[in-house]
Amino acid sequence: MGLLGALPARFRRERVLIVGCGDVGQRAARVLSGAQRVRLLALTSSAERGPALRAQGITPLLGNLDDPRSLRRLSGLATRVLHLAPPPSGELVDWRLDPRTRALTRALAQRSLPASVVYGSTTGVYGDAGGRWIDEGTPANPTTPRAWRRVDAEAAVHWLGRATGVRTTVLRVPGIYAPDRTGGTPRERLLRGTPVLRAEDDVYTNHIHADDLARACVLALWRGRPQRNVNVVDDTELKMGDYFDLAADLYGMPRPPRVARDAAGDQLPLVLLSFMSESRRIHNVRMKRELGLRLRYPKVADGLVGTAPA
Repeated sequence: MGLLGALPARFRRERVLIVGCGDVGQRAARVLSGAQRVRLLALTSSAERGPALRAQGITPLLGNLDDPRSLRRLSGLATRVLHLAPPPSGELVDWRLDPRTRALTRALAQRSLPASVVYGSTTGVYGDAGGRWIDEGTPANPTTPRAWRRVDAEAAVHWLGRATGVRTTVLRVPGIYAPDRTGGTPRERLLRGTPVLRAEDDVYTNHIHADDLARACVLALWRGRPQRNVNVVDDTELKMGDYFDLAADLYGMPRPPRVARDAAGDQLPLVLLSFMSESRRIHNVRMKRELGLRLRYPKVADGLVGTAPA
């Protein structure tokens, strides 16, 4: 029986709109395609993507999150919405705001509201926790422009829920990986010999397999509680250097060199250094209890080699 097979038939007569139908969105679409009478729609700004989406059973809808006028047709169209598009990364008048999510939620609020909206955010909204365990009750503490924009997007999604009664769920997502995902494994970084921090300077890192994330997205569309944040992370508890050591051992490659934090600035790009400045361990109890997600890849050791435990 598929992931949605236990749902009553009346819950399966749905039109699910995927906004940001990239790798994870397409994985979610494959999960949804097993449910009866679910029509799949995807917003795309590129007409060239139409044939590829149709080949996957997804109806493309031309529109651009940067052009609010193009989103008017989305009003009343879908019964459930999965929003996986990131905020803009370029220069903004106010770098803390996500105008894309604000435009989308305003369009959805116009008429014939969806039953649920699920937004894929990031665990980066928590900022640095000094390696402590945190859960959804931990206040957001964004420290980068991209994290601030995610906090704003979360607020826009939950505004829709409070203002209209739509069930909104924010999934806070860490590093996404999968052997069949572009850039989805540490292999390329290991090949480059990029250093990691020495043990005494290292930070905790968190992960989720792309297939488990896709299943969480689908479950949240039906099971997400109103105006709820949910951490979608696996059961792995590893520091970043240990993660790359593990990957190197699994692939039969040399382990990366270790450097002190005060020397890392000369050897690592700024984006990577920003990730190395935040350390947190994240509880996933709500994901398991409320969404009912049973992880196929509870540890990265399982997912990096592409084999789920029996």
